[in-house]
Formats: sequence, structure tokens, C-alpha cells
Amino acid sequence: MLMRRLTLASTLILAACAARPEQPVVQAPPPATVRPPQVRSVILGLTASELVGHFGNPALQVREGVGLKLQFRSNRCVLDAFLYGPESGTGVQRVTYVDTRLPSGVATDQAACISALENPN
Repeated sequence: MLMRRLTLASTLILAACAARPEQPVVQAPPPATVRPPQVRSVILGLTASELVGHFGNPALQVREGVGLKLQFRSNRCVLDAFLYGPESGTGVQRVTYVDTRLPSGVATDQAACISALENPN
């Protein structure tokens, strides 16, 4: 009986001293690079007359303080271009922000919306 206990105790002690199997090293995935759509840069900086020349007459034109919002629509999407002038409020207003969405209000890809406005057929 003593021999059994001694064997059991020594087995437990040896098991506790055994090396653990190495865990595989889990590498974190590289951070995703967020690149703004390149098309946005085509519209940013345009004046109101340049936008009208590119997309035609806006469906909506709204003055917001010193800014101007021009909205262009197709049956596939809506594009809002926000134009602001220099800090003094004088001078030529240029597009500083663009927002695109589906007619239902859900955000959509800017490049696809711009393409839809450029090619309404």
C-alpha cells in the first residue's frame, strides 16, 4: 500500500515537472490601411460652376451660413457637395466635403455614385 502511494506521488511530482508543449505563436494581422476613395479628390476643391459643368444643374441648392450645399441626384444615388470659402467668407467657394447615399438614405460608395451621375443611362 505504501508502495502504491509512493508510486502515485512520484508520478504526480514528475508530471508537474514535465515541460509544457509550446503554444503556437499567434501573430496579429497587420492593421488595415484605410485609403479614402481617390475619386473624392477629383471633386474636392471644385467651384460651384465647375460642379455644374461636370454634373449639370443641381437638384437642390441650399445656403447654410457662409457655406453652400449643392445636391445632385440620379435614380441610383444622391451626392451632396458642401462648398465653403476662405475663413473670411469672401472669395471663391470650393468643395470641402462630399457625401453620397442611395435614395433610401443608406451610405454608398462615392466612386459608384459619381459614375452614376456622370452616366445617367
